[in-house]
Amino acid sequence: MTTDEHALATSSLRELTPTDLPHLQQLLDRDPVRHCFVAHRVHASAMQSWRMGGQVWGWFEGERLVSAMYNGANLVPVEATEAALFAFADRSRKFGRRCSSIVGPADEVAELWRLLAPSWGPARDERTNQPVMALTKAPSVEPDPLVRLVREDELDILMPACIDMFTEEVGISPIHGESMNVYRARIADVIRSGRALARIEDGRVVFKAEIGAVSAQACQVQGVWIDPQMRGLGMAAPGMAAVANYAQTHIAPAVSLYVNDYNTSARRAYLRAGFTQTDTFASILF
Repeated sequence: MTTDEHALATSSLRELTPTDLPHLQQLLDRDPVRHCFVAHRVHASAMQSWRMGGQVWGWFEGERLVSAMYNGANLVPVEATEAALFAFADRSRKFGRRCSSIVGPADEVAELWRLLAPSWGPARDERTNQPVMALTKAPSVEPDPLVRLVREDELDILMPACIDMFTEEVGISPIHGESMNVYRARIADVIRSGRALARIEDGRVVFKAEIGAVSAQACQVQGVWIDPQMRGLGMAAPGMAAVANYAQTHIAPAVSLYVNDYNTSARRAYLRAGFTQTDTFASILF
């Protein structure tokens, strides 16, 4: 029996429990920016599936945890080997599709989707090249002093911008299949958590962004949006510098995001603010 054959013969897949957290943390620590989303879900829930909104599956070779995958509203692979991806895909087919997307490192997502597409396809959209950008030093431009935390009494001001951004980015409304009250509660929670920032002028949002996933080492910016009437005026880079400055001071030292490759104006703004590309993600949207 070859080494590869022996590894396969002694391999297994199972749901991870809180007792597996030290070994899972070793996987997550290999790339805190890449694995920020899963680290956030794991630590915010103490790996209790009812709080996590899903499960984390682990792929073991012997007693060693080699790969993992978060299985909830998204499928997100973590350090997934070829054998692990095959096992994750096989288990996912048996469970049936319950997620709204597959997101993560481009090569791992591509292989996972290749295995799942015959039974789960077609996808609503395949975004195979999404640069991951990160900032670990001071921003390169002066932060916009008018970008600040959104107050709880400004929920109704922020809501239209959140809906417009999501619809523009994802292609469907965030309240498609979900009540407005549920979505409002979600945005209200982001505000209460001190993770919604915006520039608000005369009762309307002209720039906004939220800080979504958070770990001890990194955080992920999401929902970046500028009022269409204000685009092209150079607001994005100072606005992102303000968001990054706040995040580095109050949340985590590494600030990251991922962006569609075709959104060249956003990518230029992030580069101007001091972000650099560190990785490439892919998203399969259902």
